[in-house]
Amino acid sequence: MDVFSSLMDGFATALTPMNFLYAVIGVILGTAVGVLPGLGPAMTVALLLPVTSVLEPTSAFIMFAGIYYGGMYGGSTTSILLNTPGESSSVVTAIEGHKMAKAGRAAQALATAAIGSFIAGTIGTTLLAVCAPVVVKFAVSLGSPSYFAIMVLSLLAVTAVLGSSRLRGFASLGLGLAIGLVGMDSVTGQRRLTFGQPLLTDGLDIVVVAVAIFAVGEALWVAAHLRRTPLNVIPVGQPWMGKQDWKRSWKPWLRGTVFGFPFGALPAGGAEIPTFLSYVTEKRLSKRPEEFGKGAIEGVAGPEAANNAAAAGTLTPLLAMGLPTNATAAVMLAAFTSYGIQPGPQLFESEGPLVWALIASLFIGNFLLLVINLPLAPLWAKLLQLPRPYLYAGILFFATLGAYSVNLQAFDLVILLVLGALGFMMRRFGLPVLPLILGVILGPRVEGQLRKTLQLFGGDPAGLVSEPIAVGIYIIVAIILVWPLLLKLWRRSRPRAVPAQAVAAGAAGPLLQDVEAEAGSSARLAEADGGDAGGEMAEATGSTNQSAHARRRQEEP
Repeated sequence: MDVFSSLMDGFATALTPMNFLYAVIGVILGTAVGVLPGLGPAMTVALLLPVTSVLEPTSAFIMFAGIYYGGMYGGSTTSILLNTPGESSSVVTAIEGHKMAKAGRAAQALATAAIGSFIAGTIGTTLLAVCAPVVVKFAVSLGSPSYFAIMVLSLLAVTAVLGSSRLRGFASLGLGLAIGLVGMDSVTGQRRLTFGQPLLTDGLDIVVVAVAIFAVGEALWVAAHLRRTPLNVIPVGQPWMGKQDWKRSWKPWLRGTVFGFPFGALPAGGAEIPTFLSYVTEKRLSKRPEEFGKGAIEGVAGPEAANNAAAAGTLTPLLAMGLPTNATAAVMLAAFTSYGIQPGPQLFESEGPLVWALIASLFIGNFLLLVINLPLAPLWAKLLQLPRPYLYAGILFFATLGAYSVNLQAFDLVILLVLGALGFMMRRFGLPVLPLILGVILGPRVEGQLRKTLQLFGGDPAGLVSEPIAVGIYIIVAIILVWPLLLKLWRRSRPRAVPAQAVAAGAAGPLLQDVEAEAGSSARLAEADGGDAGGEMAEATGSTNQSAHARRRQEEP
């Protein structure tokens, strides 16, 4: 009953005329930016972060809720119409969605994506409202050693699964931790990495860092790889679904929600794993498996539901413990920090009205997403025809204007340029950007918990393992670090001789496994590749799955 009454108070705040207007503006802005090629929700939120700096916190986060879900829907639109995912979690949607669009069923693909996103987002937000207070009660009982261990686990888990190699992930994390150290030591007052520049004494503004790494770095990367051929946008009619489409979509929507929310709430879970699991599940359960790879509507409905359910799941550890599990949550954590608000166990008590207004606005934004964007789908398709040079020149202009408006200091523009070049080089050499952002945001907090723990135990390092939860988490950390080495040694010890009959009989199976592994790896790099590689990977995945299926049919007696 406490949750219900708090949620009703949140609706009362979010439904005031001005806050409702901000929710509408957020949905439209988020979709308009997210639908553009190569721009995912994280970059959308980062680019529009300075826009909300003039608003009071409650209105700003209500607007962020609309931007968040609008950006998610925009990513599915560009995946379906252009085969160019704006983020890694939209790669799976492109596999079947673009095939449907090429077959003249773009309207049905967009409709099942929008309705599935609405259903999954509503269920996921309900679970967020129920689960977040429970997680808060658990987090309040934790001491500094356990909280430090959880933060270390979050950093290492996210870093270990992103990028083309663990080394690149940890290199990115190291860069983020170094940037987070810039400024004055809160305990000793010693300046660190300021290079004698007084303007760096207070550290780097996280808004400037987020805009530089995401918006400027992405714009420079995509501009350096602009396709000279014009984009071929598939025409879209008014999105609608027939009776058969509804019948084939409602079960994938529910199954995708079941996959998405738990993975979104886990450190390093994200939306890539549940979207791919949803796709594989729907392919196995479908009564028409031969349609997969040619435009099966289940292959759009399930992954899109998993994607939006995971988006709601990521807010659970963010609000309850201050731990972001994906890039968009990291940027939203930066927004909280810019307002002087620290997400964590005390947030529901110190900023209760804001938190419940934010959760209520997720319901409102999700509903607005369905009501506004279904009729506007043809308009978003026309927006995709913007010339890319004009598009990314505009992004750089607004990123520069937004970064300057944070502190009104020209020095921030220098930082924006330097970190933007760093973001470009990270994409050039395949370094994932999420560990860097997590390092910048969580680095000072990890340091604070470490120092607090050591002070409580008189500087004895044994205090780090003084709580059972901390010991259990360190065991998980050790497994994460050692498991790849053990797996490699086990593979080397396996006999390589395989009977020829087994090879012939199972030729298609390993092929599909390799394709799925490649899809997962490429999905995580879609953010660094500016979206184009994601589209090409999705096309390749679809065609390879078709060839493997054909090979299986030929081998059957």
